[in-house]
Amino acid sequence: MHTRHTTCSRDCPDTCSLVVEVNDQGRAVKLRGSAEDPVTQGFLCERTSRFLDRQYAPDRFTQPMWRPHKEAPLEAVSWDFALDRIAEKMLQCRAESGASSLLHYRSGGSLGLLKQLSDLLFEKFGPVSLKRGDICSGAGEAAQEADFGVCDSHDHLDLHNSRSVILWGKNVHTSAPHLLPLLVQLKQKGTRLIGIDPVRTRQASLAHHFIQPRPGTDFALAMAVVSRLLEKGLRQDPAEFCDHWPEFVEMVNGRSDWREVAGVGLEDVEILAEALHEGPASIQLGWGMARRRHGAALVRAVDALAAVSGNLGLAGGGVSYYYRRRSAFDAIEMGGLEVAPRSFSEACLGREILQADPPVRFAWVTAGNPVSMLPDSQTVRRALSGLEMLVVVDTHPTDTTDIADLVLPTCTLLEDEDLLGAYGNHYLRSSQPALEAPGEVRHELWIWQQLARRLDLGEVLEGTPRQWKERMMVRLRESGIGLEELERGAVRNPYAEQILFAGLKFPTASGKMQLIHQVPEEAPSDAEFPLQLAAFSTPKAQCSQWSVGLSELTEARVHPETAGNLADGAEVSLETRRGRMTVRLRHDDQVHPSLVVLPKGRMLRQGGCVNQLIEARETDLGGGANYYEEPARLAALR
Repeated sequence: MHTRHTTCSRDCPDTCSLVVEVNDQGRAVKLRGSAEDPVTQGFLCERTSRFLDRQYAPDRFTQPMWRPHKEAPLEAVSWDFALDRIAEKMLQCRAESGASSLLHYRSGGSLGLLKQLSDLLFEKFGPVSLKRGDICSGAGEAAQEADFGVCDSHDHLDLHNSRSVILWGKNVHTSAPHLLPLLVQLKQKGTRLIGIDPVRTRQASLAHHFIQPRPGTDFALAMAVVSRLLEKGLRQDPAEFCDHWPEFVEMVNGRSDWREVAGVGLEDVEILAEALHEGPASIQLGWGMARRRHGAALVRAVDALAAVSGNLGLAGGGVSYYYRRRSAFDAIEMGGLEVAPRSFSEACLGREILQADPPVRFAWVTAGNPVSMLPDSQTVRRALSGLEMLVVVDTHPTDTTDIADLVLPTCTLLEDEDLLGAYGNHYLRSSQPALEAPGEVRHELWIWQQLARRLDLGEVLEGTPRQWKERMMVRLRESGIGLEELERGAVRNPYAEQILFAGLKFPTASGKMQLIHQVPEEAPSDAEFPLQLAAFSTPKAQCSQWSVGLSELTEARVHPETAGNLADGAEVSLETRRGRMTVRLRHDDQVHPSLVVLPKGRMLRQGGCVNQLIEARETDLGGGANYYEEPARLAALR
């Protein structure tokens, strides 16, 4: 038996250090978290603890696959055959229609920094068309960049300096499990924990007080608390470090029904106001609230609440939405969107491809499953199916590989080699192969290099994964941290601040925090579709990577009052203006009565992709996707 070490590279804030036990035949038999990693602390989430089931799943791609024509099944081919066909088509499209007729789509299925080398290849070949925006965190990052000049967080251990921690839409049991031990420790020493979520999640039992507002009313809730703080008297003058203070106060005082709009009690507002006024209070923001039409405005409202209450620039305070996971590494020099001939909104990808003039002829998809994960899935499927060639790099079958002309097999996280920063802490890590890749599976860098040679770009990506890692660590090595240190274990980013905005100085044009001062429009009500549809993350799946067996039907959870005469366990029709799907109804009194909640990530091929019911719409800033504001209804099967 051998013990090997690597890092989880999937889309998760924790980026855990892994210990892999491998038998003499080279097969992994056990996977656990590293006890030496200060974040991982010896345990893994349910998703990754089951990863060996996915690693050895019988449907794993181990050879390049080719679809001779659109209606044919995939069949195994050689690497030479696959790459020759791809290069031939790329050169043909560029010669006949220009490089804008090719689309490079890279998403966040792997957070390894070397994945961006595919961007470099396609930029040197074209530049080609790109996607713009970020369906997951785009709105929230743009919001904090507008407010503070940067989107980053205090060190996660700074929570030891907080009197109160407010978990605002952050379901830590599912989305940040390695924050849980710290929160338990904080509670034991007397730190007040407050939870806010339209679904009464498991953290309600951890929190001293739990608030369940109406879905999407975070702006109103924040303003209700600001109004109460103004009545109590502020601890410092926001005008000294905030722009737009008079306009902000006018906006807050412009209406007196903030609390009623949020649907919360007087006690809820008072508890929040007291915690923030007393301070220091840290607000830990979840990513779901930004996935609404005015998602950036909701995040900006919470940023303003932290500022007005005096919880910026001090130990134990701050608003944590994201950690700058790439900031310690040297960037690969590229022009990106600035040099791309055109771009397509990720949130509206299907519709924009279908409307493109000149048309898109070729697309390359890596680290993503856009058919399942983007809104309006059927339109995305139709758009990508209509291309002359769709190439997908992946490890297992997905809705997107189901329509691909070529599927190129690549490494799982246990076979990969890469550099990792985290978006839930300031630690840096390295991944290295714990297992040998099976069959004809290849590292993505090898794939790009082989393609580059066929495109007469042979020198662009030359180097081994380790050499590229070294090239991206020049600054770190200057600070005393080399690749060898990262390979031994997690190292804190030496450039990350312990406390942001000390002295209340902000990297904005004026040096001040920018207060939001306009109320976003409320989403129009829809009497025909009175519920809000939301597909939330689950402990059992990493986006569309499910690690457990699935029931025949997707389960939809609603409050018993909402269900009406539809019985618990019944098969019912979930309907929006985009379509309908059959679901298994579950009564759940922990769900707000205006919501219907489904699990995130189930695919069309699994009989229940909720994104086929979601209209493709961008958020107000950042090119995010408006996932959580789809009007819906439940009905008996016709």
